[in-house]
Amino acid sequence: MAEPHPSTRSRIPGAGLAKGLAVTLRTMTRKTVTEQYPDVQPDLPPRTRGVIGLFEENCTVCMLCARECPDWCIYIDSHKETVPAATPGGRERSRNVLDRFAIDFSLCMYCGICIEVCPFDALFWSPEFEYAETDIHELTHERDKLREWMWTVPAPPALDPGAEEPKEIAAARKTAEKLAAAQSESAEPTQPNEPGGGAS
Repeated sequence: MAEPHPSTRSRIPGAGLAKGLAVTLRTMTRKTVTEQYPDVQPDLPPRTRGVIGLFEENCTVCMLCARECPDWCIYIDSHKETVPAATPGGRERSRNVLDRFAIDFSLCMYCGICIEVCPFDALFWSPEFEYAETDIHELTHERDKLREWMWTVPAPPALDPGAEEPKEIAAARKTAEKLAAAQSESAEPTQPNEPGGGAS
């Protein structure tokens, strides 16, 4: 049976302590950088998770965000309204109307599941983080406050120049081009006979 080889490194007593002290001394000699908050706002990364903004026009009250929330911190109330028929002889339709949309940020764990599962892009991350309250009950923000935060949401990053154009934009462009071509064909007037070249 082969004997284990002794370690090739020589073990010097106190080497770990000396290494740790060297790191401490190196850190002590560096200039400290203190953020002068709140006088100077921090430079936040573009995808900072601060607060959730609500784009109310896109919300269809599908309740996916509230169902998927692991903390159950989203509260939604709605009612049904009857929409009259768009054409004569058509049938009436019903649609959900949002009455209340609130998020309790004292429970929220900022996982982003609600934003990911929303099929209609009604929820967005905002980098706003200054919404501390002295009373925990005031951390439940209603849709008016969530709507205000919607306007602080940064624009999405530009697409990669070599990326494929989104299907929706490509389809909309094709439709617009077809309509423009059809309108230009129908708007072309019939050319009258030019002077000197027509019948006498």
